[in-house]
Amino acid sequence: MEVFWHDACLGHDTGAGLWELPGRWDWLDVAEPHPENAARLRTFRHALRHGPVAPHLTWSTGRFATDEELARVHTRAYLDRLRAACARPTSVEVNTVVGPGSWDAIRAAAGTALAAWEAVAAGRTRLAYALVRPPGHHAQPDLPDGYCLVNNAALVAETARRAGRRVAVLDWDVHHGNGTQEVFRDAPDVLTVSVHMRHGPWGANHAQTGGPEESGPANVNVELSLGAGDLAYRRAFEEVALPALAEFGADCLVCASGFDGSAFDPNGRHNLTAAGYRWIGGAVAGLGLPTVLTQEGGYLRGYAALCLHALVEGLLGLELLEDPLAYVPDDAQLVDADLARARSALTGWAFAASAPAGRGRA
Repeated sequence: MEVFWHDACLGHDTGAGLWELPGRWDWLDVAEPHPENAARLRTFRHALRHGPVAPHLTWSTGRFATDEELARVHTRAYLDRLRAACARPTSVEVNTVVGPGSWDAIRAAAGTALAAWEAVAAGRTRLAYALVRPPGHHAQPDLPDGYCLVNNAALVAETARRAGRRVAVLDWDVHHGNGTQEVFRDAPDVLTVSVHMRHGPWGANHAQTGGPEESGPANVNVELSLGAGDLAYRRAFEEVALPALAEFGADCLVCASGFDGSAFDPNGRHNLTAAGYRWIGGAVAGLGLPTVLTQEGGYLRGYAALCLHALVEGLLGLELLEDPLAYVPDDAQLVDADLARARSALTGWAFAASAPAGRGRA
């Protein structure tokens, strides 16, 4: 497995404030670092370089994306506004911050994701992980959203589509992949599947609900109730996401890989453990498809790094690190209703018309 990295991704300075909200808060003694910061990506890199999975990985340096490449999924006017905004520290959206190092980081994240795709397309590796920031899956064609500025996963998918591939995007970040959904809303030859917590719209730049009502011929949304853990995600994959991928007939896969669904993440309300992410990695590997993964969320950086390591273990068919922290009971009592809602909206899909293929076991 090949991991792609670019140092410029560390230059995106999101500052400090009240958690994700920038600015001065006079009643706050010590401002908190914005959760999407360079330290989290450095921690992720360190886990893969120094954890027991390290001998199984190779590392490659990414590149900067060109203006033409960025415009494959974003409007020129939006990119011009974004580039101009990066001249000084500013908020381009309520919790999405840019500054002087951000434009290079944006181009590096996008270009490094494309470099990962190029390695996969050339047959150099079947699995490539773009360990990048800023994340991207909320970025829409003309809007930033939720820490995301350019949609790295969508850019890889669109590039693969233009190369004649039948591509699917699978997103397990705890938040709905609304940006990717918007990019491919009118593209029947790209499947988008998002498994996420029920959170609904959250502002002017995030009007999408993420609910099953937004599913369609090439878009599948699986909302899971708050507290969903390993078994709920396993069933969501086995009963909805994986059957949809099989029915669609994708010949390559892009994964928006977030770890904010973990039991300890301050930005998620789900209870996935490292073992749950290891299972997801194994399920993705089991598809046997050429696959690019792009880094999305995960904000309690120590545990998120453990979850990343476990996911990579699963991708490689390994079990190496123990989890010293997970202890929250896996409450799966609501998943039957959640998955029934998800399937009921998929009226044009054959798999959804039949009984569930099978349930995961604890």
